[in-house]
Amino acid sequence: MKVLEVKNISVYYGDIQALWDVGFSVEEGQLVTILGTNGAGKTTTMKTIAGLLQPKSGKIRFNGDQISGLAAHEVADTGISLVPEGRQLFPQLNVEDNLRMGSYLKRTKENREKNLKYVYELFPVLAERKNQEAQTLSGGEQQMLAIGRALMQDPKMIMFDEPSLGLSPLLVQEVFKIIRELSRQGRTILLVEQNVHQALKIADYSYVLENGRVVHQGTGAELAQDPKVQEAYLGI
Repeated sequence: MKVLEVKNISVYYGDIQALWDVGFSVEEGQLVTILGTNGAGKTTTMKTIAGLLQPKSGKIRFNGDQISGLAAHEVADTGISLVPEGRQLFPQLNVEDNLRMGSYLKRTKENREKNLKYVYELFPVLAERKNQEAQTLSGGEQQMLAIGRALMQDPKMIMFDEPSLGLSPLLVQEVFKIIRELSRQGRTILLVEQNVHQALKIADYSYVLENGRVVHQGTGAELAQDPKVQEAYLGI
């Protein structure tokens, strides 16, 4: 079953076009990656799905309902959670208050304590640091907190925007391990990532964006063996 359908969206920043007829889909329980270099249109795509930008043309459907045209808070209420680029935490709030900020939607409040317990079981280090200010955490711990906040929304699909950005190689491995575990639990995931090698290793299906257009697609294994992808993104 298709959870997300992006159909030929074109997106502009003022007079500057950023996406040209971009289309792709995500099946229930799939881990789909959108790959590409800086400026390819990956973050624009995520912001458009999340309702932070609106397409000039094309449509976006989630669980069969059209969501293009909805405000960001309305999109969130449909069950889409975004782990944004740069984490965007509340630095002076403590860990637990940051997590609780993820359950502000009416439909998530009744499961707040259950979800909080789940996040602490998934990330024991956050339970240990629940009274610390978010700004005092390491980069890896802050990324865990951003993921935990998204999970507090009872998401039907989680979107990750460049989760490995700015992290050391060791922490990058840890973040991808977490994403793999969430996928193993059956969660539907859309991942935007510059680390093409790592992303292809965990992807069920991948799309490559170049200058605002989808130029390649296939399973993670297929794209990892594609000579054009190897040359452009894997340094082979």
